[in-house]
Amino acid sequence: MKQQHRRAIAVASSFVLAATVATSCSSSSGSEASGTSGASATASANSASNLAGLCPSTVIWQTGWIPQAEHGPIYQMLGEDYKINAAQKRVTATLVDRDVDTGVKLEVRAGGPAIGFTSVSAQMYLDKSILIGGINTDEAVELSGTQPTVGIVAPDQISPLMIFWDPSKHPDWSSISDIGRTDTKVLYFDGTTYMSYLTGSGVLQQKQIDGGFDGSPSTFVASGAEFAQQGYATQDPYLFEHDVAQYKRPIKYELINKLGYQIYPDQVSVRAEDVEKEADCLEKLVPIIQRAAASYHSDSEKANKLILQLGVYNIGAPQSEGLIKFGSETQKSIGMLANAPDGSVGSFDTKRVQQLIDITVPIFEKRKKETKPGLAAGDIVTNKFIDSSIGIDR
Repeated sequence: MKQQHRRAIAVASSFVLAATVATSCSSSSGSEASGTSGASATASANSASNLAGLCPSTVIWQTGWIPQAEHGPIYQMLGEDYKINAAQKRVTATLVDRDVDTGVKLEVRAGGPAIGFTSVSAQMYLDKSILIGGINTDEAVELSGTQPTVGIVAPDQISPLMIFWDPSKHPDWSSISDIGRTDTKVLYFDGTTYMSYLTGSGVLQQKQIDGGFDGSPSTFVASGAEFAQQGYATQDPYLFEHDVAQYKRPIKYELINKLGYQIYPDQVSVRAEDVEKEADCLEKLVPIIQRAAASYHSDSEKANKLILQLGVYNIGAPQSEGLIKFGSETQKSIGMLANAPDGSVGSFDTKRVQQLIDITVPIFEKRKKETKPGLAAGDIVTNKFIDSSIGIDR
């Protein structure tokens, strides 16, 4: 789960990062408004953009981490009348479909350190006012027996989770498999499911992995950059080259996705019971989310400016303007924010989901986790609300 992968970064980042976040918001405890919604029109009752009377008057979206470029499509749906509550780590505005007022509000809540590193699934079951949550596919599998959720749209097609190394120290490495053919230590956050997959499939050796990674680059740097380490392709290449004062040079990496562990990161999810209960809302909301993803892909400036302003939350690793721009560009270059194989943006490949279930259920069983008996792809994802005509660059 993302909370596991990134938890200690919030604690360790101040030790090693030289980045300074410049924001135009000065409030650190209250709410701040930014004017009108910016919408050029209000959706008519029968419009595809109208959510009034179908969705809650305020759609609450719980993210899995602090505001960052990976959440761009979410912030793309916030109108210009946004109000930032820095104390509660949330922002609320008119929910807009491109520049059309949908008739409801959208409240986006920060996760990770903002909610005590509670999983999004647990938070959704604790607070039933939350309609939407960003949940990794392996988290949905793990909690399918106790806190079941269903992914309804996946703007991100692959995970940016990676293992990286210093190419000046290891010029002969081009893949994680190359690391596995050595005795080099690999730093990772203990308990992450992907590592059980990598060692179980023989890509890495059990004896070389070190679960003592605390989110800080200090151990990697102290090793003289001899070790390999887990990270995120949308964040760490920029941070290590620009902001980690003890390093400041390029890293090289391979995505975990390329090795067959293919989650949908932050798949847009609801509690399992709400697939039918909120069907009238989701039928219109999901295509709006699809359009927001396509819109952010073509022009990320609006959302990125807001993400920068949300630095007033003062949690997690600082999100500088350069880092946010790098994250939004990298999502596109690695095929993360992209169309699905069927040409639409946001649809799930159910065969791929089933393959992940087949990989992870045995791992969770060994950990005494209660997954749903006979779990199938249709239990944790659905394409029933997807508009197949909506795609990036269409």
